[in-house]
Amino acid sequence: MMLDTLLLPFQFAFMQNAFFIAAIVAVPTALLSCFLVLKGWALMGDAVSHAVLPGIVLAYIFGIPLIFGAFAAGLFTSIATGYLAENSRVKQDTVMGVVFSGMFGLGIVLYTSITSDAHLDHILFGNMLGVGADDLWTAGVIALVVSVLLLLKWKDLMLHAFDPAQARASGLPVRVLHYGLLTVLSLTIVATMTATGLILAVGLLIAPGAIAFLVTRRFGKMLAVAVAVCLFGMLGGVYASFYLDSAPAPTVVLILTVLFLAAFARKSYLQRKTAAML
Repeated sequence: MMLDTLLLPFQFAFMQNAFFIAAIVAVPTALLSCFLVLKGWALMGDAVSHAVLPGIVLAYIFGIPLIFGAFAAGLFTSIATGYLAENSRVKQDTVMGVVFSGMFGLGIVLYTSITSDAHLDHILFGNMLGVGADDLWTAGVIALVVSVLLLLKWKDLMLHAFDPAQARASGLPVRVLHYGLLTVLSLTIVATMTATGLILAVGLLIAPGAIAFLVTRRFGKMLAVAVAVCLFGMLGGVYASFYLDSAPAPTVVLILTVLFLAAFARKSYLQRKTAAML
């Protein structure tokens, strides 16, 4: 009887799809989060995830797949933010705030000006329990492309994140890496849009990398830890939401937050212990 209760979530098709989409998006978001954390681009993920809203609305108006509109808006936001930050005296976080709020405001205005059957809540907060076969295939293809690119170029991206000047002196195409990472960020947000929505996608793009950063000092190991943590958080959140009768996406983010606090507490304890020994 106890085993039947524990396996109950796996008996429903909508829960099976939720587990599948959770496992699919966990890998690219975890890998990308490591580079965003090292490069100090945590707010970039937040900005792009919110700024794709006008692209989604325009795609709906013109009758094209929403993912194309989301990707176009995300890519525009990423490139515009990078260009303005590089060619003005304004700091990058200020530029991100202006571009993000402007794009998000435009999306809300466009959405309220049309009659739509699409639920804004699903776009903003995700609809993991309503995932279909098309969503799984779309997320799967994007996740595969993003994961392969990041794993193939992780050493170049790591050097670019740590020391752009050294990367340029080493002959690496710094500008290509810069805008390539922004493009990958936009693709990843499109892949996670159905699962976590625009607002909660930022949790997956920051928390796994931040947790791994506290746990290990080696970047290669950091990537592996981030993927493991994200998979645990995603699958555990979906599973727990079934019994808590809560939405999966916020539950996932709460689990990742608890894991971050635990990693932070462990790091602080080890530092105090080392200081006491000295």
